[in-house]
Amino acid sequence: MDRGQQAQSLRAEAAEVLEELASAASLGSGHLVVIGASTSEVAGQRIGTAGAENIAAELYAGLADVQSRFGFDLAFQCCEHLNRALVMEGSVLERLGLTEVAAVPVPKAGGSMAAGAYRQMKQPCLAESVQAHAGIDIGETLIGMHLRQVAVPYRPARRTVGQARVTAAWTRPKLIGGERAVYKLPEVQDSHLCD
Repeated sequence: MDRGQQAQSLRAEAAEVLEELASAASLGSGHLVVIGASTSEVAGQRIGTAGAENIAAELYAGLADVQSRFGFDLAFQCCEHLNRALVMEGSVLERLGLTEVAAVPVPKAGGSMAAGAYRQMKQPCLAESVQAHAGIDIGETLIGMHLRQVAVPYRPARRTVGQARVTAAWTRPKLIGGERAVYKLPEVQDSHLCD
């Protein structure tokens, strides 16, 4: 496969995973999806050793295409050198009332994916942390700290992007109550109601 075909393949693979998750989790406007991606792992190398901006650009293009069709927002997790802060549009940070932190991600401090996303966005900024509705982890970057409780693991049909393993999750509200708790409005009201 030549370089152009490989780039198109990465774009399509990332889009395929995100589209499947978005459909399965009913993601749309008002939802936030966190993306963690190791471009080193996508290239078949150990995480943090071979970051590639060209890979980041292809992944971003595929993910942004799906985002534009479904209407949710994306946040890209930086590496541990920036304390796993998240790149997002400034309007999203403001809407969600998140804490902004000051740094500009670069490939060696933030990671190639976060650095690439920062350059692609209209008004990029970094949030210290988020509680996303769903997420995709490309290359085992550990995005769990940025998911809302309760995370529901999701196994997409495509298990790799490039050479990187892929995992995903969406979240649901905590279920509260005990054996008498009701989580969906019943068709007929029960006569044994609490006083």
